Amino acid sequence: MLIPFGSIGRRLAVCLAVAVTAGLWARTAGAEPVGSFSVIAINDTDQMTADDGRGGLDRIAAAVAAERARGGRVLVVHAGDALSPSIMSSFDTGAHMVDLLNTIGVDVFVPGNHEFDFGKDVFLERMQALQATKLAANLRAADGSTLDGFQDHIVTEIAGVRVGIVGILGDRTSVVSSPGDLIIGPTLASAFEQARVLRNEGAEFVIAVVHDNVSRDLLLARSGVFDLIVSGDDHVLTVTYDGRTALVESREQGEYLGIVDVTLDVAGEADARRLTWSPSFRVIDTSTLAPAPSLAAKVSEYSATLDAALDEPIATTATELDTRAATVRAGEAPFANVVADALRSVTEADVAITNGGGIRGDRVYPAGHQLTRRDILTELPFGNQAVLLTITGTDIVRALENGFSLVETGAGRFPHVSGMTVTVDFSRPPGSRVEAVEIAGKMLDPGQTYRLATNDYMARGGDGYTALRNATPIIDANDGVLLATAVIDHIRSQPAFEPALDGRIRTN
Repeated sequence: MLIPFGSIGRRLAVCLAVAVTAGLWARTAGAEPVGSFSVIAINDTDQMTADDGRGGLDRIAAAVAAERARGGRVLVVHAGDALSPSIMSSFDTGAHMVDLLNTIGVDVFVPGNHEFDFGKDVFLERMQALQATKLAANLRAADGSTLDGFQDHIVTEIAGVRVGIVGILGDRTSVVSSPGDLIIGPTLASAFEQARVLRNEGAEFVIAVVHDNVSRDLLLARSGVFDLIVSGDDHVLTVTYDGRTALVESREQGEYLGIVDVTLDVAGEADARRLTWSPSFRVIDTSTLAPAPSLAAKVSEYSATLDAALDEPIATTATELDTRAATVRAGEAPFANVVADALRSVTEADVAITNGGGIRGDRVYPAGHQLTRRDILTELPFGNQAVLLTITGTDIVRALENGFSLVETGAGRFPHVSGMTVTVDFSRPPGSRVEAVEIAGKMLDPGQTYRLATNDYMARGGDGYTALRNATPIIDANDGVLLATAVIDHIRSQPAFEPALDGRIRTN
């Protein structure tokens, strides 16, 4: 039974009731309860607080404090993705997140792909500062050794029962992030091997903390070798239980937190006892919680620091920049070129396409203006992620035709490109306006596959870009970096900031 929660309501109540009832079936006749503990699942958290009043580390802290106040053993487990992406992290490479997680008091932490967004050295520095027990059985240094401060697994005793916990990160991390020369082993094989090791070490209850997609999670769950799986990466509140293994993942940013209450039962004598267990599931809507005082002051301090940092210059433009809607929705525009170039650079793509409607500053920056982070956030306010797709030449042309189809109306779908030169004739009917596309000095091959960077909104088919749905994701929205951060980093990497028209969109 898989429950992906898009909304909370009657469906949630019915599904959880089924899950709780199913958990009771796992108990063995004659078994005696020996103890219990609760697991709070946290994953995919990079925001200190939330504008809409649901989620954020300050409300997660309130939930954790409330659970601990209930009494009993509570394990706070973070299944990865905390250091990035956020505007604050673009400023301090995630240091504030480590401080806040330490204040919450996370018990177990397993890294996700976004822990490596700033490279190996920053990852190691941040993990050294993180006070949680850090688990990653399939993560190794270049020489094959275990990283300092990390363990493959741990075994802890709860109510006389040996509970084993293993950490596994997704093996696509090397593709979607920047771990450098760190070695990341296969997700499934590593998890199964660790389950065997833990059972051989006498673990009676085995928890896998995994940062990987739900298809992998379900394979692990259906294997029956784990009792509980706590996962991250999908950003979807999920509970599944088949009478043997439970799987839980919370909603991103702690908007909805999944909690598993585990009751441990023992049957038989000491020399031949059998452990059984029963789960019950709770979901906390964090909009019902006030931010924890323990984090409120720190969040305020970091917010003030961020506010000041947003006004720090990142570059001085040597040329005029026009981001008015009439400019970015009608033809090639220098700032739009910068956005497209940043997309292509951060993903190492062959080509990039971004939509003019995603640029919203609607102003003219004179030559000599000192651009700030705040300016970039004003221009790119939607929080889009940079994604990477593999796509055929045919679908690239289809995407471009869509982009040029409504130029007369000033529609936001107008395409800005990088890594290609497009010749377009606006006098022709929509759908037949693209005359030629050149990539890397050669004419586009309709049957060839290219690496295309874009934003996650367009990749989902937004602004009519349905052709992009035919593409195969390499880096999706969950794994991509914040587009605004990519643009800031790209601008700062230039020896001089002189955006200009270069003829990448040619009109007849």
